[in-house]
Amino acid sequence: MDIDQPTRDRIADLIAADRVVLFMKGGRDAPRCGFSAAVCRILDHLLPEYRTVDVLSDPALREGIKAFSSWPTVPQLYVDGVFVGGSEMVQEMFAEGELFARLGVEVPNPELPEIEITETAAAALGLLAEESEGRDLHLSIDARFRNGLFFAPNAAGDLRVDSNGVALYLDPLTARRAAGVTIDAVDAPGGPRFRIDHTGPAAGEISVQELKARLDDGERFGIYDVRDPEERAIACFDGCRLLDPEAAAQIETFDPDTPLVFYSHHGGRSRAVAEHFAALGFRSVFNLTGGIDGWAREIDPSVPRY
Repeated sequence: MDIDQPTRDRIADLIAADRVVLFMKGGRDAPRCGFSAAVCRILDHLLPEYRTVDVLSDPALREGIKAFSSWPTVPQLYVDGVFVGGSEMVQEMFAEGELFARLGVEVPNPELPEIEITETAAAALGLLAEESEGRDLHLSIDARFRNGLFFAPNAAGDLRVDSNGVALYLDPLTARRAAGVTIDAVDAPGGPRFRIDHTGPAAGEISVQELKARLDDGERFGIYDVRDPEERAIACFDGCRLLDPEAAAQIETFDPDTPLVFYSHHGGRSRAVAEHFAALGFRSVFNLTGGIDGWAREIDPSVPRY
């Protein structure tokens, strides 16, 4: 089909605006087709942030991207302005390890992390396993440190960790993020509720007032924003960097004594990220209590709140 020039220009601008762009049905947190959901699951494991474009919200865009890429279906993934492929191609590249290099993500080291499953959780999981014949227990931790615990068939490359009589399977990327994890269970209406905690070396909390005072005293920190780029465009403060894959890889080359501060909107998302880097051996890691909202309320009212 033909594509009009305004639509072609708009698509080109969308592709150029971010390093990784996924044209899909729905959004990252609410895909509206199974193929789009499959690609999001893969990208979520590899990248803390990437851009999605919902083609269902714009018929011209939905048909235009097919002509632009000479590809008949959606989703479509672009990296560094180059078309990578649709759902099947992305899944094949992920399974064969090609997608890591394409995205600039380090191939994970398949070392087994130490994970503790409490006796309470082991008993509850044992009962659930009896109802999940042919499927094994999996832990998933994506690049935004969101946890998932579920029963599913094993995939090639999955790693097995045994704890308290329970066999737990992890993909290699989850294995890198799972050091020091504890899985517990509490009774809840409708069945047990599982809690996944990072119990490795703890990150500290730093208030916005303390951070401001220490910066004023000339102390230097690596300050990283773990939010989405769209949130960052609304509000941020000087001297920080978005925690994209390149920044995360760079941090891992730093001296373990490098002071690091991570922040999000209110401090919730950044807590898990701070704990991750503490678990890697960094000895001066802080989560900014209150996040950018606390900074705007108590330090710099010129920073927009949202």
